[in-house]
Amino acid sequence: MSKFVPITTAANALGVSAATLRRWEASGRLVPARTAGGQRRYDLAALRPELAHGAAAPRRTLAYARVSSQDQKGDLARQQLLLELYCASQGWTFEVIADLGSGMNYHKKGLKRLLDAILAGGVGRLVIVTQDRLLRFGAELVFAICQAKQVEVVIINQGEGATFEEELASDVLEIITVFSARLYGSRSHRNRKLIDGVRRAVQEAQC
Repeated sequence: MSKFVPITTAANALGVSAATLRRWEASGRLVPARTAGGQRRYDLAALRPELAHGAAAPRRTLAYARVSSQDQKGDLARQQLLLELYCASQGWTFEVIADLGSGMNYHKKGLKRLLDAILAGGVGRLVIVTQDRLLRFGAELVFAICQAKQVEVVIINQGEGATFEEELASDVLEIITVFSARLYGSRSHRNRKLIDGVRRAVQEAQC
């Protein structure tokens, strides 16, 4: 037997906001029934059959923070605090996943954990401070996966970070550092000379 619920209950069951359900209705993606008084009613069994029988918990909100290097740990702490304050202000039950690594590294532990949870269907919402905190390149692919899994993506600051160029340069420097260390050995004079040259070039490009 179908159970029709109001918009707030339906949003909680799907792990999205009521505003998202309204957008889905406007786009024709999910159109609810209406009561005689015009109030929205959603068929819970049709939305998520397992929830209609109480067999599964509502999907989680995951917040993701990332910086590229150890000397940016202060920024990582600020990101985490901002995410915690924002999610708490919305009344969401959430978990923050933090990563330390290049925005061009697709093998970070936190990112892998995040993607595994999304693909498993246990996530209803992803919250990030800016798009480049997720990945420097390829964030759109993750967003496409979120859309396919009905995961709402919330970007607190829609603009690019003020240090985009600086961090991109840091990412490039990190990759060259690792690559050259593998080629020449971490204590090689040639390796140190190469890294010093790249570092100077990066610093000059930022001026």
